[in-house]
Amino acid sequence: MSLSAYGQEMLALMQAHPWGSQLLEFVKANAAWAPLIVMLFAFGESLAVVGIFVPATVVLVAIGALTGASGIDFWPVWAGTAAGAVLGDLVSYGIGRAFKDQARNVWPLSRYPHMYERSDRFFRKWGVWALMIGRFFGPVRGMVPLVAGVFEMPFALFMAANVASAMVWAFVLLAPGFAALHMLQ
Repeated sequence: MSLSAYGQEMLALMQAHPWGSQLLEFVKANAAWAPLIVMLFAFGESLAVVGIFVPATVVLVAIGALTGASGIDFWPVWAGTAAGAVLGDLVSYGIGRAFKDQARNVWPLSRYPHMYERSDRFFRKWGVWALMIGRFFGPVRGMVPLVAGVFEMPFALFMAANVASAMVWAFVLLAPGFAALHMLQ
């Protein structure tokens, strides 16, 4: 699939959802708000458990394409996406640090024990790399930082992995659609 076909497909996918076309129209009409909008979506997707219910990946890819097609500046949108992801992971990490192993017994985590167990195994196997790798896998994206908090990963190490992975993740989601539709102008 060519880069331009990819960007057009993402925009079409967003427009197919009842709220998708409204969101894209809102972003287009309120370009100054685009960094805040993507920050909120990335924040929601990066929170433990909540991320399962926030369809941010498709939204962010489509907004990347929209920025390319409409002339919205890429870098503020990228920064907003990365900041939202960093903050979402930071909250998840803080919950893990505060509740320790009891975090699994607190709602809504108590309703999804399999997610906690998978994230626990993943973190034990990969350590700090779990934060880098987990950023790219929806089911564990918000849970791995929570487990890192439970295991009391040193804060500086957590933040280094958190910020680095968020910057790469934001670029990977936004850049293809942006580049594809920007080239069509």
